[in-house]
Amino acid sequence: MKLRLMSVVLAALLPCAGSTQASAAPAAQTKPAPTMDQVLKASKPSDWRALDPNDTLYMDLPEGRVVIELDPAYAPLHAANLRTLAHQHYWDGLAILRVQDGFVTQWGDPAAEAEHPAHPPRSLGKAKATIAPEFERDSAADLPFTPLPDGDVYAPEVGFSDGFPVARDPKTGKTWLVHCYGMVGAGRDNTPDSGPGTELYTVIGQAPRQLDRNIALVGRVVQGMQYLSDLPRGNGPMGFYKNPAHQTKIERVRLASDLPPSERMHLEVLRTDTPTFAALVESRRDRSDAWYLYKVGKIDVCNVPLPVREAPAAGR
Repeated sequence: MKLRLMSVVLAALLPCAGSTQASAAPAAQTKPAPTMDQVLKASKPSDWRALDPNDTLYMDLPEGRVVIELDPAYAPLHAANLRTLAHQHYWDGLAILRVQDGFVTQWGDPAAEAEHPAHPPRSLGKAKATIAPEFERDSAADLPFTPLPDGDVYAPEVGFSDGFPVARDPKTGKTWLVHCYGMVGAGRDNTPDSGPGTELYTVIGQAPRQLDRNIALVGRVVQGMQYLSDLPRGNGPMGFYKNPAHQTKIERVRLASDLPPSERMHLEVLRTDTPTFAALVESRRDRSDAWYLYKVGKIDVCNVPLPVREAPAAGR
């Protein structure tokens, strides 16, 4: 009787042969998400767009060229003023005024910053000395918006609009550019209309999002960031150079459309309104690379790369 009872107990504890086979069957293998490199290699020509020569600035420094794409959709008044300044060669011979570690690199007219009567600031010519602040604009239907799936600390929604990182607030109907690495803004004084674009800066450190909607962002550096982020840090307050001899001189700034086609660069940026860009975002949200042991599954708007490439010869 005891032996029979023990057999019943063991039978209840041990799985049947069928269930053993089922549990031994290999689990279905999920295909890892493609890496960013794989996404870009699989991209189509239509996933890329060429830079508009009328919205592209070339800033030549002794170390190399910095290419800036303006964003007239979000800062039309500033873009127009910057074109005028470039037409007039305003920045030629001016300087990098300030490099503050982890924050910004800023350039403009040293005489205007010093306010020294012996060295009057450079004439603005036909450019405007004041511009209405363009810190935000109405999120009208004509502005494309590719949202990110994750939340944001500074705004109800964040995403991309024609290749630029943006935020928006559905309740107020406002949208604005955000201070990510490489974004370019127009420095200003305390008055909101005091930043006409004569002094520009780019973010070289962690995204200072507290500046969003407090200053006009006008575009972003698409190539040559190393020439602005690798400069010696200023030794004065806020990274200004105490000794003018330490300033890096600007050789020239030109609008691409002012140069003959043979002297223009042939750059393309990845469109942010395509399935390819959506796949790129996912490749960065949840890394499939073998090195990553912990998969975050989230991404910040300033942590999404915005690829730039030399246009294929056939597409020029």
